[in-house]
Amino acid sequence: MCATTGPSTSDSQVDGQPRLADALVQFAHLIDHLFADVSRGLGLTPQQVQLLCELIQGPVGMTELTGILHVERSSLTGLVDRVEYRGLVKRIRHTTDRRVIQVALTARGARLAMKSYDSVTAKIAELTSGVAPANATLLTKIVAGILADNGVPLISTPEVR
Repeated sequence: MCATTGPSTSDSQVDGQPRLADALVQFAHLIDHLFADVSRGLGLTPQQVQLLCELIQGPVGMTELTGILHVERSSLTGLVDRVEYRGLVKRIRHTTDRRVIQVALTARGARLAMKSYDSVTAKIAELTSGVAPANATLLTKIVAGILADNGVPLISTPEVR
């Protein structure tokens, strides 16, 4: 399936409902657009916003960030260089292994990261405002479970404030 042209077969529905995979692909695109809108408003790229949001809970090693952001080391180096130049992150040596370089938010970067995070989550809350509370709770549990099963940490407001 190509996300821009729809399913490649006529079985895009099951019992008259969209297939889960199709719905999730389109939802992922919608979230990507939200990140793009928020980042553009802040003068950043979506990748820069994602990097800042990943650092909200504390410094992360460059090697770990390549996996989290799904980028090659050289691409990550350039990304970190650009946000470091803007004063949003800093590279720090790991306390016990000087070969390891971690990336951490500066005070300015932390403020922008939270502004980005709050803006994206507010837009998502607006999009999902019509979802019944019981369905929202169920969807939250399902998505959190999928994230956990795939080793993706959940950033939530109580943990970051």
